[in-house]
Amino acid sequence: MFLSRIVLRDLDSIDSPASMASSKKLVTRDEWERKLRDVKIRKEDMNRLVMNFLVTEGFVDAADKFRIESGTQPDIDLATITDRMEVKRAVQSGNVQEAIEKINDLNPTILDTNPQLYFHLQQQKLIELIRAGKINEALEFAQEELAPRGEENQVFLEEIEKTVALLVFEDIKNCPYGELLDVSQRLKTASEVNAAILTSQSHEKDPKLPSLLKMLIWTQNQLDEKAAYPRINNFSTAALEDPAI
Repeated sequence: MFLSRIVLRDLDSIDSPASMASSKKLVTRDEWERKLRDVKIRKEDMNRLVMNFLVTEGFVDAADKFRIESGTQPDIDLATITDRMEVKRAVQSGNVQEAIEKINDLNPTILDTNPQLYFHLQQQKLIELIRAGKINEALEFAQEELAPRGEENQVFLEEIEKTVALLVFEDIKNCPYGELLDVSQRLKTASEVNAAILTSQSHEKDPKLPSLLKMLIWTQNQLDEKAAYPRINNFSTAALEDPAI
């Protein structure tokens, strides 16, 4: 956030009529680093940002160590992270029924109040039956569990039709919906489950850090049109690179 404020402040100054009439403004490394030093960031705020990321992404051991080392308290019980990650891993490994049972053990209202999530879990269960070659069981499950939901919701019906289409093709590579059998589909469903559990615990469903990085990328792209300045291209090191002149 603080980098974005710096960039936006520079954009405002560059937007003056005099500067717009000239070529791109050149911001030297010394000038840029001086601007960075002028911005004061509290260590407590940075620690909370790190803790938010660890908790949201489910790094329970790292979160506990960081709590001890930094004195930063998480906003939820760390024990619930372990339970949440067990649910997520169950979906990722294709054990959907196990995931549903664990969700209900955590909080039965999650699925009761989120019909879309429950449908996606049932859809994933159908996908896993098809993946295992249990064709008769898959057809029976689709008819008894999913079809009634499709009658009530057009979006659900379309998703059911795409999933059942997997049964039509002997070679799944020829199926236009073959991506449903990709690992990415499991990860997508697991991510939705993770977000729902976090929401039920009054916690943000997404970590703040990636949003801040996206904001930094956006502001750098905006500034690129009007100035040459030390840019961050490698976000793993956050090293400033001198502007190309």
